[in-house]
Amino acid sequence: MRESVQAEVMMSFLVSEELSFRIPVELRYETSDPYAVRLTFHLPGDAPVTWAFGRELLVDGVGRPCGEGDVRISPADSEVLGEVLIRLQVGGDHALFRSSTPPLVAFLDRTDKLVPLGQEGALADFDAYLDEALDRILAEEQSAG
Repeated sequence: MRESVQAEVMMSFLVSEELSFRIPVELRYETSDPYAVRLTFHLPGDAPVTWAFGRELLVDGVGRPCGEGDVRISPADSEVLGEVLIRLQVGGDHALFRSSTPPLVAFLDRTDKLVPLGQEGALADFDAYLDEALDRILAEEQSAG
């Protein structure tokens, strides 16, 4: 059975120091992929964009700077945990979002009630899932080449 937790949060898309605007962001967690959370950004004039990354990264990022590479999350102010910054990067392009902390914590609390942190592995046979994903990728490469 597939279970999920969803929430919609308003975030500020920080275009520059002078320009930002509020956008709705859908947060989603599914037991079928218990290690990940998905954030779908609804940018004006563009198709929605979804990013998936580790739930633990979001949990940790609410309280301290964390993440390497494409996703980095940190409190906006190291002294006050009222807002969180989420930086997403692809190559040289990046996007920065600011969110109030309480709705993120409420969402994460609901995910923890569904699947407690550290208990994700009990939900699925990840070796079988990985084998299936690798087989699918190899089949796609062979058909494309």
